[in-house]
Amino acid sequence: MADKEAAYEKFVWDNLKRNYIGNYLHGMLGMTGFRLVNAPTFLPAYLHLISGSNAVVGLALGLQQLGSVISPVFGATQIEHRKKVMPAAIWMGGLARVQIVGMALAGWFLHGQPLVIAMMVLMFLFGLFMGTQRVVFGFLMAKVIPLSRRGRLQAWRNATGSLIAAALAYAAGKYIIKADLFGNGYSTTFALSAFLTTCGLWALQLLLKEPEPPNLPARSGFRDRLKDFPRLILSDHSYAWFLVMQMAGTAGRAATPFYAIYVTHLMTVGGEVHGAVGAGAFLGVLGLCYIGADAISNLVWGYMGDKTGFKLVLILSISFSVASTILLMTVHEPWAFFLAFFGLGGSQSGYMMAAQTMILEFGGREDMPMRIAISSMAEGIMASIGPLAAGVMADQLGYGSVFGTSIAFLVAALIILFAAVKEPRTARLAAS
Repeated sequence: MADKEAAYEKFVWDNLKRNYIGNYLHGMLGMTGFRLVNAPTFLPAYLHLISGSNAVVGLALGLQQLGSVISPVFGATQIEHRKKVMPAAIWMGGLARVQIVGMALAGWFLHGQPLVIAMMVLMFLFGLFMGTQRVVFGFLMAKVIPLSRRGRLQAWRNATGSLIAAALAYAAGKYIIKADLFGNGYSTTFALSAFLTTCGLWALQLLLKEPEPPNLPARSGFRDRLKDFPRLILSDHSYAWFLVMQMAGTAGRAATPFYAIYVTHLMTVGGEVHGAVGAGAFLGVLGLCYIGADAISNLVWGYMGDKTGFKLVLILSISFSVASTILLMTVHEPWAFFLAFFGLGGSQSGYMMAAQTMILEFGGREDMPMRIAISSMAEGIMASIGPLAAGVMADQLGYGSVFGTSIAFLVAALIILFAAVKEPRTARLAAS
C-alpha cells in the first residue's frame, strides 16, 4: 500500500502542470459564466421584473437550492467507488449547463405566468445538477492538485474569471440588458453564460490526466450512505461544528438576492440613478463592483489560505459581509452602495473558497466525496429555506428586517468558528 501511495503521489506531481492548467481554464471560464447567473444582480432582478413579487424571487431561489439538498449524496455514490470520475463530471456538469440554455430560451419564447413557472422549474433543475457537480469537481480537484497548491490555483482562476465576469457584467447591463439585445437582454446574458461555462468544461476534459487511487471503498447504495451520515459527522467534532457554522453562514447569506432589488428601489425613489443611466446600466455597475471585488480579493484569500489555513479566511470574509450589510442599511448614497457591493463580493469569494477547501482537509481521502456531499446538503437545506423566508419577510416587514436577521446569523457563524471549529491543517500536523 505504501508503494501504491507513493506511485499515486508521483503521478500527481508529474502531471501537475497539465492538470493545473486544465483546472485553471475550467474554473476561470466557469467562474466567468456562472457569475453572470449566480451574482445577486441579473437573475433576482429578472425574476422580480417578470413576477413583481419578492416572495416569488425568494421561492425561485429557494427551489434552486432545494435541488442541491439531496443531489450531492447521489453524486457522491456515483463516483466514490470509481477509479476515474471525469466521465461522470462531464455528464453532471453538462446537464447543469443545459438548464442555463433553458432559461435563455424561456425568456425568448415564453411570457407571463408560463415564463415564471418555467424559470422556477429550470432553477430547481439547475440546483439539482449543480449539487452533483460540486461534489464531483471538488473531489476531482483534490485528486490532482496537492493541498499546498489549491489555494493559489483557486485564487488565480477565480481572480481572472471574476475580472472577465466583472467586465461582462458591466457590458451586459449597459449594452445587452439596457438595449434588450436580440429581443431579451436577460436571455442573451444567460446564453452567453452557458457558452462560457461549456468552453471551460471542454478545456478540462481535454487537458486533465486523472490518477487511479490506491484504495477505493466498495460501491454503496444511496440509502446505505445516508445511514452512514452520523458516523461521518460525529467522528470529528470539529467537522460537526463546521457543518453547523455552514448552515448559519448560509442562512445569513439568504439576504444576498435582495441587495440589488433593495438598492435599485431606493434609487428609483430618489430618482437619481435610474433617470441618469437607467436600471440596466446601474445593475451593471453594481455587478462590476460585486464581481470585481471577487476577482481582486481571491488573490488575497488564496495565498492567505495556503499559508495559514482557511479558517482565518472564513472569519475575515464573514466579518466583511456583516460590515457591508450594515453600510448598505445605514448610508443611502450611490458611493455607499457601490462600496457595500464591493465588500459583499469580496466576502462572498472568501467564504466560498474557504468553505469548499476546508471540506477537503477533514478526514481521509476515502470519505471525501461523502463529506463534500454532507456539507452541500447542510448548505442546501438552509439555502432552500432562506431565500423564501427572506422574500416573504421583505414583503411583509421590509428589507431592514431581512438584513438584520442576516447579520444575526452571520454573527452566530463567527462565534461557532471561534469557539468550536479547529483549523484542520493545524490539527492534522499536531496529530502527526
